[in-house]
Formats: sequence, C-alpha cells, structure tokens
Amino acid sequence: MILRWTCFWKSCVRIHDVAVKMTGIRGKLLVCCSQNHILQLSRTNHQTILDLLKNEAVQKYIQRLTDEYKLVTCTLENLNLSESDRRHFHQRRVELLPVVNAFMRTVHAAKDLQEVETILQSTVDAPTQDEQMVELLREEQTELNRRVDDLNKELIQTLVPVDENDGSDVILEVASGRTTGGDICQQFTREVFDMYEGFASYKNWNFDVLNYTPADYGGLHHAAVRVSGEAVYRWLKFEGGTHRVQRIPEVGLSSRMQRIHTGTMMVIVLPQPREVDIQIDPKDLRIDTFRSKGAGGQSVNTTDSAVRIVHLPTGIVAECQQSRSQLQNKDTAMQVLKARLNQSIMGKQTAERDTARKQQVGTRAQAERIRSYNFSQDRVTDHRISYMTRDIKEFMRGGEELEELISVLLEHSDREALLELVEASHPKLAKQQTTDKEGD
Repeated sequence: MILRWTCFWKSCVRIHDVAVKMTGIRGKLLVCCSQNHILQLSRTNHQTILDLLKNEAVQKYIQRLTDEYKLVTCTLENLNLSESDRRHFHQRRVELLPVVNAFMRTVHAAKDLQEVETILQSTVDAPTQDEQMVELLREEQTELNRRVDDLNKELIQTLVPVDENDGSDVILEVASGRTTGGDICQQFTREVFDMYEGFASYKNWNFDVLNYTPADYGGLHHAAVRVSGEAVYRWLKFEGGTHRVQRIPEVGLSSRMQRIHTGTMMVIVLPQPREVDIQIDPKDLRIDTFRSKGAGGQSVNTTDSAVRIVHLPTGIVAECQQSRSQLQNKDTAMQVLKARLNQSIMGKQTAERDTARKQQVGTRAQAERIRSYNFSQDRVTDHRISYMTRDIKEFMRGGEELEELISVLLEHSDREALLELVEASHPKLAKQQTTDKEGD
C-alpha cells in the first residue's frame, strides 16, 4: 500500500524532497518512534483495547512469545532431533504462529500509517498546499487507521485462550419474573424471546422451540429453544442473567394504573454438550408423562405425550411438551437435562477459578441483573460494562444493535482474560502496572 504512495510522491516535483526522506525513514521507524506511539493509532471507542496493547506486561508477554517462536523454529532445523522432540516443537510452533503473524501484521500496518501521517504533515506544512493531495492522504490515513484497529483486535483474539464451548450450540431459556399483576414481566419475556429469535435469524442460525408456555395478554411464562449454528455459544454466553424492564404497560391489569412499572425476566444460556460429554445412569432418572397444557389451562393434547425427566442425584428437572410424539419429547427433554447437568459442572469449575477481574464482565450467574430496558427513556443499559444505546425498538428486533452490544461484551471479556493470562506469566510486573494505573 505504501509503495503506491511512494511512487506517487516521486512523480510530484514539489514534494520530491519529502518523498526521498521518507524512503530513508522506513528502516528506522521502530527506532525513531516508541512502541507506545505506534499502538495509539485507533478510534477512541476502542481505547480499552489500545490501553491493553500499551500495557508493559502485555508487550513483554508478546515479545516472549515471538522470541519463543524464533527459538522453536531454529530448533526444528536441527537434524539430530528425535522424532518425538520434533513433533513436540512442531506442535508448539503451530500454536505460536497465529500470534506471531498477527503481531507482524499489526506492526507493518502501524509503520505504513506512520509514514502516511508524516507525508501528510509535510504536505499540509508546505508553502503551497495541494488540496487534492491532502484529501487523498487523509483517505489513506482513515483506511489505515481502520486496518490498524482491526488488526489490534485480531492480535488480542489470538492471545486470548479459546473457550472450548464457543463453537457449541445452546439451549436458551427465558422465564418471566414476579411482580404485582405479573403481566408486565410476561409481556417483556415474550419480547425478549422474540428478540433472540430475531437475532438468530440475523445470524442465520436455527431456532428450534422445545417448550413454550404462553401467558395472558399475549405474554410468556417460560420458553426453551435450541439455537444451532456457527459460534452460537460465543455470541450468547453473556446473555444469561436477569433482564429488567421499566415501562408504562400498554395491555393487561398493570396498564390501568398508567404509571411506570418495573419487572424482570430471566435468560439462561446453556452450551449443548456433545453426546460423549455427559454420561447418565438410567437408574438415576425418574421419567413422568402428562398431558400438554396451553394458555388458560385448556388441554391441547388428548394423550400423555409431555415428558418430565428428574435427575435424582441432583434434583435437576427438564421437560418438553412441544411435540405430539412422546418419544420425541423424551429425547428433547434428555438433551435439555444434559445441558443443565453440564452447566452445573461448569459452574463449579468456574467458581473455583473466578477472580475479581472476571467479575467485571459477570459470572453469568442466573440471579445477576445484567441489563435494563427503559422504554420511557428509549434506553438500553448493560450494567457490566456501562454500555448504553438508544432506539430501544430497533434493539429489540435483535439485529445489528444487539450484535454491537454483544461485540463490546466479547471485546471486554477478551481483554480481561488476556490480563489474567499475562498476570500469571508476569505477576510482579502486571501488579505494578495495575498499581500505576490506579495511581493515575
């Protein structure tokens, strides 16, 4: 990219001297400019990512990985390596390669941007300013800023440990909370259910309803769905928790008061385990069948097709009544039960390794209030990252607005995970960095 500009500069007699100077700066850029300055090139709304890359402990961690990559590459050139050692070093090189490639792409893009900015400054300061040249340079600067920003995020993603469940499908459940009258919670629960259905459509995921218990006035008591597609759990894993609504109800008993009501509903997100992950002894199960019920208590089935499965050792319950086939409902209920058992195991493991830093993003505990939807003020607020967005109706469609919020949550989560990883590698330096930041 920069070669295109260099050729262009050489064709312009007026700034020929500037172009000649620039060709000599390329090889000295990293010496002339501090690494911190190179990593400051991005938009303000991603300042947390840049702050992380400027962290001395993170820089040392990246440098250690690149040095290790060089050492491993040299070691593999040794013809006297045993076959087992060669396999070991080759595997390690494969693990380090994405980090090294991402880091080098970031450095090269930052160098290109630094060159363009230097030429732009020289052009602006020239006695006779070429407006067309300045406009072209600023377009190039904007493009490179965007590229550096994207590469910085890509670099952090290569450094963060991969969540083994990120690629999993999920069992997503919504359940209304309790408040006076109850209808505001039930209506909001239906709206949140519709929001996730819209998000699944936006992401081209499958959205299969397992259980749906409607309520009066068009509301919803509880629903469970299986969401399948690409990286579903990664996108939905931080949606679990308590969602709060503040609004003047339009229908139901609460609407008669014509005042702002507050209600809550619960979202539960469970990664769907592979068949080999959870082994259940049939002796530990109690399976009950009953007739499916719809809104108002009216029977919607004349046979005992609905299935409820209880895992006796833990007391965990799962049920399904969507199909008229008892066998199909039993199979679906078993999948939900396995997902809940898997989540129980994961919860215990997470509790053992939780740190104060992870609490900033949230533990995904189901009692944790994570987000507020204020319809009267047209505002959605995520309390974990102090994120606020307007146009609540557009947000509730489950499209780009929800995707943007989740992207910020994932970015924040990656940042915290990387800091924890760096602290484990450089505890003293990382602690000092944190102390210095607090002092500022």
